[in-house]
Amino acid sequence: MTDADPRQAYVDDFSKFEREAPGADLPWLRDLRRSAMARFRDRGFPTLKEEEWKYTSVAPIARTTFRRAPAASDGVAREDVERIAFHGFRGHQLVFVNGRLDPHLSGVGALPEGVQIRRLEEALEGDPALVERHLARHAAFDRQPFAALNTAFWEDGAFVHVPKGVAVPEPIHLVFLSKPQHEPTVVHARNLILIDEGAVAIVVESYAGWGDGLYFTNPVTEVVVGDEAVFNHYKLQRESEKAFHIGVLQILQGRASNVTDNSLALGGGLVRNDVNTWFADEGGELNLDGLYVVGGRQHVDNHTRIDHAKPHCTSFELYKGILDGHGRAVFYGNIVVHKDAQKTNAMQTNKNLLLSRDALVDSIPGLQILANDVKCRHGSSIGHMDEEQVFYLRSRGLDEETARSLLTYGFAAEVVNRVRVLPLRAALGAWILSRLPASAAVSDAVREGL
Repeated sequence: MTDADPRQAYVDDFSKFEREAPGADLPWLRDLRRSAMARFRDRGFPTLKEEEWKYTSVAPIARTTFRRAPAASDGVAREDVERIAFHGFRGHQLVFVNGRLDPHLSGVGALPEGVQIRRLEEALEGDPALVERHLARHAAFDRQPFAALNTAFWEDGAFVHVPKGVAVPEPIHLVFLSKPQHEPTVVHARNLILIDEGAVAIVVESYAGWGDGLYFTNPVTEVVVGDEAVFNHYKLQRESEKAFHIGVLQILQGRASNVTDNSLALGGGLVRNDVNTWFADEGGELNLDGLYVVGGRQHVDNHTRIDHAKPHCTSFELYKGILDGHGRAVFYGNIVVHKDAQKTNAMQTNKNLLLSRDALVDSIPGLQILANDVKCRHGSSIGHMDEEQVFYLRSRGLDEETARSLLTYGFAAEVVNRVRVLPLRAALGAWILSRLPASAAVSDAVREGL
């Protein structure tokens, strides 16, 4: 590598970081970090020549030197967290500022016996064997260069463990706040969520930042859902419009498990979300939903992959996008039905609403079917507002601006209404309404049932 190589700064930083990294005294973790760093050094940043990255250039990230973000809890008030949280939220909350847990802003209430909600570093000290069994065993960094960077450089993150047969009635909220510095900074948050056999839990991840500084958020979340367990997961991304956000979510499902994941991308300048799920046993069910709202010159890329590796599993996927201004979006979905995964039932849908002539979206749904007794289908649509629907609403007494705003809200509501955490659903609805030209009139129309 030369001095101009964008990998060099990370290689140099890693030689210093690994001596002070969490778990530096654990041989297995030290070797894991080194393997991840070696993989990133050999592979480098992805380019447009690669199929999975051909629609999203990460050159702005590669050519910027990001420093690991320093601790920055000073100056962060509870009011800042409340703006990110949801009005009326009742549950357990861990708050990380620039990638490090702030115990003063966090609050975990009484938990059922055996449930853990704490820092990943604490879990590493308290139960290293459990962490070793799962950390970086599911989100493979050999194919994902940003996951490799995260695996090498993570310093903090959340550990959630719900033991066999236990239900956590309140949602668990993991909040990641970025406070930009004078120079570009990066945070590699790492989350490990274990939902054991027959357990039930809800986890919400929120990512947000403020200020005019340039920053990069590079999280990885690994989820293992045991047999007959029920898990609801939400990721809400509201980064500043100067921010970069590259996130990986990897879910492993056990026999007859039920998983719902909802990806909500509302902020960021350059965003990439990779959502990967794997049916490891029979009878699993998955609902994969997403909503992305893109404006200005934002770029949001959603990549999903569902591996039906076992028979008798069901997946339903619905991603919807609203694009305005010069916004750009990518949906790249892939359902893989493995050999002998008979009786698979899979449906994938991507719908996009363009509010301006300059907005652009690439929608690439895909099926790879290696079994012969399956029911699989996919669909994609991209279009502007239906003028007949606008005319109908105007005939009901609405002006044109209100009619168009109401139709936009209705388009998003199909995904929003599937959110089961009511404060989060209300916050999403309010956020979408606040960005519509006729928000007050639309609110009135929604209440009146138009």
